[in-house]
Amino acid sequence: MADERPVSFDCDGEPLFGLLHDVEAHEPRRGLVIVVGGPQYRVGSHRQFVLLARAVAAAGFPVLRFDYRGMGDSMGPSVEFEAIDGDIRAAVDTLVSHYPTLDSIALWGLCDAATAALFYAGNKADARVDGLVLLNPWVRTESGEARAQAQGYYGRRLKSVSAWLNLLKQPGRLLRVIGNLANVARRALSRSDADEAALPERVLASLGSFSGDALLMISGNDLTATEFLNVARDDHRCIKALESGRLTRRDHADADHTFSTAAWRGWVERETVSWMQR
Repeated sequence: MADERPVSFDCDGEPLFGLLHDVEAHEPRRGLVIVVGGPQYRVGSHRQFVLLARAVAAAGFPVLRFDYRGMGDSMGPSVEFEAIDGDIRAAVDTLVSHYPTLDSIALWGLCDAATAALFYAGNKADARVDGLVLLNPWVRTESGEARAQAQGYYGRRLKSVSAWLNLLKQPGRLLRVIGNLANVARRALSRSDADEAALPERVLASLGSFSGDALLMISGNDLTATEFLNVARDDHRCIKALESGRLTRRDHADADHTFSTAAWRGWVERETVSWMQR
């Protein structure tokens, strides 16, 4: 296991804290910054960020995982994922200060951290960031969530003959399911709010403007992932990125949102390391 050491750095006058995973390579050229989504801190669900950082560092790439303002051990008021550009820049600055030979930085994020990383990289304000690893990006809207529920939870279950037979034996439960389906349908068809499309559009625009390489990892058993695929599937910016080879997509049919088993975490680690090596 590579050496790990605590680091502290500043963002808008607030001290941030993280762990730097060192490498033996004399002059590494590429590094990784793990951006943490909220509410979460630098260890990650199921110690995912710890194990990921160790795997990437063992492959020869220095890694920094850190808490942004108001999370974990870092100070300051809590901030939304859409407002952590300064935190990410401070983390990139810190990694480069410890490894001055780095000329290529990748950002890694899950859920809203993936969206935050995409916003940061897509604005082209930091030329050092030329890579993104995005897991189940967050594009949540009320109608998008409802459509994903209809496709996923209800779609899978209502295709089952045994599920229908069980419901027919329980009239009260059947009525509740019908009521829930009607509510989901109403929400899925509701697009009156002009803000509904704002977040998905910003995500897709950032993906389109990002000129580096990206790895997209999608869980097959996740509402957030289904929402993202629904908005991205036919978007010309995603299609162009995939066709150009700038965007590499990997799917795990069984995995949940946080890749909660050792096997699923191992898959994420291997895909991340392989992509960085390429």
